[in-house]
Amino acid sequence: MTATDSWNMPLRTKLLVRALNRSRGSDRMLVDDEIARSRAWFAPTRIPYTWVTGPVPAGVEIADTAFAARDGHRVAVRTYRPRDTEGEALPALLWFHGGGWVLGNTRGYDPICAWLADRAHVTVLNVDYRLAPEHRAPQAVHDCVDATRWAASEASGPGIRHIGLGVAGDSAGGNLAAVAAQVLRDEGGADLAYAALVYPAVDATMSSESVALHAQAPILTRADMDAFLAHYLGDAEDALDPLDPLVSPLHAEDLSGLPPTLVQTADLDPLRDEGAAYAVALREAGVEARHTNYERVPHGFVSFPGATRVGRASREELVGWVRDHAHHTRLG
Repeated sequence: MTATDSWNMPLRTKLLVRALNRSRGSDRMLVDDEIARSRAWFAPTRIPYTWVTGPVPAGVEIADTAFAARDGHRVAVRTYRPRDTEGEALPALLWFHGGGWVLGNTRGYDPICAWLADRAHVTVLNVDYRLAPEHRAPQAVHDCVDATRWAASEASGPGIRHIGLGVAGDSAGGNLAAVAAQVLRDEGGADLAYAALVYPAVDATMSSESVALHAQAPILTRADMDAFLAHYLGDAEDALDPLDPLVSPLHAEDLSGLPPTLVQTADLDPLRDEGAAYAVALREAGVEARHTNYERVPHGFVSFPGATRVGRASREELVGWVRDHAHHTRLG
């Protein structure tokens, strides 16, 4: 019996996990060549890959743009918009991709971002924020906050409606969405209608029970988390502390006044309990929060719905949350 066989996952999920484990090796050292190789790769949007990732809807136009961050750097943004909406101002959803603040790219999220644009009738802005170790915390936070302020301004163009704005992301991207929501509440620059956090990393102390219980879990292990955080925080004298809310939004002193938030977690995930704890903390602070834990799936499952039994349900919940909150407030 392999390590994968010991996890209570459907067969198709186990098969995908085995393939991913073979492609990445037994250890994630995150050396320079591996980082560069991983950042450059994305699953092609064609069969048979889309059997796993889901298709890119034909009715969505994908384009590229950019905005100037606070330091003048041009941050690339991949955009997704329903084709039948020419001349219509749509609410924007800012999407921040996963990858431990180190890996990942916007192209790899074409299936889910295009699907959200199509089903929720929004413009999705997939932000290519700067990654570690070249850019340590809180650079990624600054880029995501700046992107949201840009989307809320006239600079984003006439096709963006500046109400009904939301932030979302998976894993490290869920962390960035949660942190951005807190920063924007405190400092202003954009009014958020909602947030959606998909298996978010919200506690860099890694002290929750699921981190120990699922230390050797499929897709994401404790060793992976240690490596990602080491790159993201660094060891300089001015490095952020793991308890800093810019790194660990769960440890913010005040969670009141945040937008309605959906938190989705995976049951076989080291991040499961901290995501659940964040939803509880939000509710205790008077924030509307929904938490759904999806059984028998590992971290990352929303990106491979074809290899799970609950992938479709999680995406339907996500699109319903976006659609309901993005279009709840009308102009005039």
